Amino acid sequence: MSDAGGPYLFDAGVVALAHSSAPVRDTALSYVREGVAGEIDAVVPYPALFGAHTVLTTYYGYSTGDASRLLQNFMDASRIHWYDRMPQDVVRGGFSRASEANVGGWDGYYAQVAIDEGVNTLLTIDDDFERFDTFETEIILSTDEFAELNAFLKN
Repeated sequence: MSDAGGPYLFDAGVVALAHSSAPVRDTALSYVREGVAGEIDAVVPYPALFGAHTVLTTYYGYSTGDASRLLQNFMDASRIHWYDRMPQDVVRGGFSRASEANVGGWDGYYAQVAIDEGVNTLLTIDDDFERFDTFETEIILSTDEFAELNAFLKN
């Protein structure tokens, strides 16, 4: 785990990886399990579930029904801090952050949520969030694990 500690924000890639059958899912799954159990303070924006659904069905080969069932079960985790708001100032702030850091709009939104919620560490599988200085970014996969994930996804 990160030296910065929690609260931790899970992005869509982490949620999807944890719910997949990928051979490198263990780290993502351990964070999700710890969040579900209340062992760590986990923040998950509801929109991350839609992103995870898209990743599960588009890249991991899950049916819409299976992906929906998995994510609905995850939604039942009462110890997760579900970020369920999308006020104009958060959306506007997300776009400003996306523009300043030259990242996608969703990443800007996650960054803004992390800031608004006092998140210390954002968990991800990509390096775009390293462009933000207001929280730590933990890329949960090593270079070798990421290569293994890419090989898995190609098959």
